[in-house]
Amino acid sequence: MGFLRGIGPLEIFLILVVVMILFGVGKLPSVGRGMGQALKEFRTSVKDKDEEAIEAPEAKAEVETKV
Repeated sequence: MGFLRGIGPLEIFLILVVVMILFGVGKLPSVGRGMGQALKEFRTSVKDKDEEAIEAPEAKAEVETKV
């Protein structure tokens, strides 16, 4: 993530201020909760894909031995 190297504390603060202006202070918990759930679902799907990729060669080997 080379584009994140130039982000310092001031830039993070400005981004947070813009987010607070756009969504309002009252909606920030729901926005954060939604982002957390999206991240959790993304990680779960990536983990499932990794497990399928690991299991696929084993399943293929079983099919070849049965034939």
